[in-house]
Amino acid sequence: MAGARTPSTPSDGRGSAHSTAGSAGTDDDLLAVRAAEGDEDAFAVLVQRHAPAMIRLATTLLGTPSEAEDAVQDAFISVWRRLPEFQRRSSFGTWMYRIVTNRCLNMLRARRPAAPLDAAGDIAAAEHTTSPARIAEARDAVRGLRDALDLLSPEQRACWVLRELEGHSYDFVADTVGISQDAVRARVFRARRCLTQALGAWR
Repeated sequence: MAGARTPSTPSDGRGSAHSTAGSAGTDDDLLAVRAAEGDEDAFAVLVQRHAPAMIRLATTLLGTPSEAEDAVQDAFISVWRRLPEFQRRSSFGTWMYRIVTNRCLNMLRARRPAAPLDAAGDIAAAEHTTSPARIAEARDAVRGLRDALDLLSPEQRACWVLRELEGHSYDFVADTVGISQDAVRARVFRARRCLTQALGAWR
């Protein structure tokens, strides 16, 4: 990550990162404490451990891998700088989800990009490779879902993605987005209703 001392992968050799990563019982919070004390290898393990899930989340929210990578990179830089503030009131993973989600929400509010469904399109196409007509139909459906997701507010999209695609509990989503469980349920309900109405032609 340019401009920051945040290593993206554990160091080679016999450094502490490899020994830490190899310990099955190693706790994220302990690594965070070490990183807050300046242990870059400990932070590198956290990056390696959490980056794939964060990239997946950011890509789903923002629409393109390049934007997702920028968002996650910024989030990890922010985490590195804010580690002394980590109070362990929630897990490090939840804290990371919150920072990445908030970063994505700010980008959504500013640009409102289309939702990323390229992967879904690939899956649909793969299932119907013997029929060009079905491939075209699947691609049209993917575009329809992308357009439907674009109708959601950034907050509705974040709650829906975390709940419906990531499979997290309402409590987790509420903690991540920083709203009440009732507010999460309301946003997910409205998102489902909006998507159902927008995608009626594909049901």
